[in-house]
Amino acid sequence: MNKENLEQRDFDEVLKELEGIVSTLEKGDLNLEESLKKFEKGIKLSTHCLKKLNEAEKKIEILVEKMGGKPEVVSYEEEEE
Repeated sequence: MNKENLEQRDFDEVLKELEGIVSTLEKGDLNLEESLKKFEKGIKLSTHCLKKLNEAEKKIEILVEKMGGKPEVVSYEEEEE
């Protein structure tokens, strides 16, 4: 998996693959070599997802600022109340 292919993939697709890797590693059925390969791939996928989430967060902050609001971090639990 090269970096260009990863950049073209949908966030949800990458996240689903990452979840599959985590599930496989948690089972503990792989040998050390296979586990390391899966772990390495998982790290790449995780980094990609984090990058996409950070980009989305920045876009939202910009939109809020453009609407005259002040960006504010509020936990999800606080908003439910």
